[in-house]
Amino acid sequence: MASFVDRVTLHASAGKGGDGCVSVHREKFKPLGGPDGANGGRGGDVVLVVDPDVTTLLDFHHSPHRLGTDGKQGAGDFNNGAEGKDLILGVPNGTVVKDANGEVIADLIGYGTRFMAAQGGKGGLGNAGLANSKRRAPGFALLGEPGETRTLFLELKSVADIGLVGYPSAGKSSLIAAMSAARPKIADYPFTTLVPNLGVVQAGDTRFTAADVPGLIPGASEGKGLGHEFLRHVERCAALVHVLDCATLETDRDPVKDFDVIEEELKLYGGLSDRPRIIALNKIDLPDGKAMADMVQPLLEQRGYPVFQVSAASREGMQELIYAMAQIVQKVRKEQKAEETTRIVLRPVAVDDKGFKVIANADGTFNVIGDKPQRWVKQTDFSNAEAIGYLADRLASYGVEKELFKAGAKAGDEVRIGIGDDAVIFDWEPSIEAGAELLAGPRGEDLRLSTPWRMDLNDDVDQLSDDEIEMQWEYNIANPRDPRVDEDAK
Repeated sequence: MASFVDRVTLHASAGKGGDGCVSVHREKFKPLGGPDGANGGRGGDVVLVVDPDVTTLLDFHHSPHRLGTDGKQGAGDFNNGAEGKDLILGVPNGTVVKDANGEVIADLIGYGTRFMAAQGGKGGLGNAGLANSKRRAPGFALLGEPGETRTLFLELKSVADIGLVGYPSAGKSSLIAAMSAARPKIADYPFTTLVPNLGVVQAGDTRFTAADVPGLIPGASEGKGLGHEFLRHVERCAALVHVLDCATLETDRDPVKDFDVIEEELKLYGGLSDRPRIIALNKIDLPDGKAMADMVQPLLEQRGYPVFQVSAASREGMQELIYAMAQIVQKVRKEQKAEETTRIVLRPVAVDDKGFKVIANADGTFNVIGDKPQRWVKQTDFSNAEAIGYLADRLASYGVEKELFKAGAKAGDEVRIGIGDDAVIFDWEPSIEAGAELLAGPRGEDLRLSTPWRMDLNDDVDQLSDDEIEMQWEYNIANPRDPRVDEDAK
């Protein structure tokens, strides 16, 4: 079973907001106590946090779907619903977050760094929160918004100061074990190391980390071997150490040729050309290895590289190599004016953006696409006529009806708010504000000017419940008669 995973897909779904509550305050001798329905609770977020105890993305490999907790519904007497609990997910230091298109949206560096993978839905307003001077007793509440659902790709780039590169079986894992307390798997066959190894090295007062890249061979940058999968782990390194095998048994190989091959792969991979290089001629504890190291050291030094003869087995030359690494790390740390921080990509909305757009389709239908209109639709209880009217008022005040009219929409045309299966479809009935007064037809016969049912003194109230009477009286107060459309008012 895999124990190291550095690339996973995360399906994050935040919690849904709680629905608002419809309630009217009732107290003895106070039949019209007013609305007291409270708001629903916020849905729980899904948050990524850099955790020092997490070193792999293995948990996400086994459980890629993560769900936040839903908020609770509001209650009467102004009791807001409980908020959903945030889901905190630990990730390793150096985790890169990409969106569904493969674009980097966050680079998480530093323990405790947080990134919101999915935001919880807002709780719906209760009827107390919807009341105003014109709508004194709302008979509806808003539904809680669905939580955000996102598909993210997580990639781990180890945060190491020194990266060890070289052919398989060159001795990179042995050097890691000799320099630090790390105990990687070591054997005498190629591709022994299947995952990057990370070790902490102490050189005087300087402490740094070193990581190796397993399985670099010719063609690694094109996907051959294992190097292509793990080259990303040296992208953050301050310097690269070429570990060259001076005692290889393969007749077609020598340290200088190995160095040129690995450098070519690093060049093809890209982004590592500015890293300082150190060369470690390994396995000088063997007679042939020592002879080969003495032969090639002058050739490599002529190219301007610092060269060290070392033996991971006998630890010969290890101190000199470690202190050379520490000097480079110290120099790079001094050059860094500020600590490396999390990089989050923000894409602000254009200043002239209306917040929505109307698309006229070839089949005569129209689509309204925008964050607010689509959220408002999700908040609406379509089983409640008053809630539907409230939605229509919101859309009209936001300018949606005017844009539909400009796009050529006519009464009865099919309008979809949103796209895909989640779109809400209805037949458009434009208001006067949208330009409906320009449409043909007798004004007095226009159904859009008809008023809801009103309770008058001559109505048979014995057939109504107390709640219906109360709500209709509230409507009468908030909506006085319009003499233009109610002949009886004369």
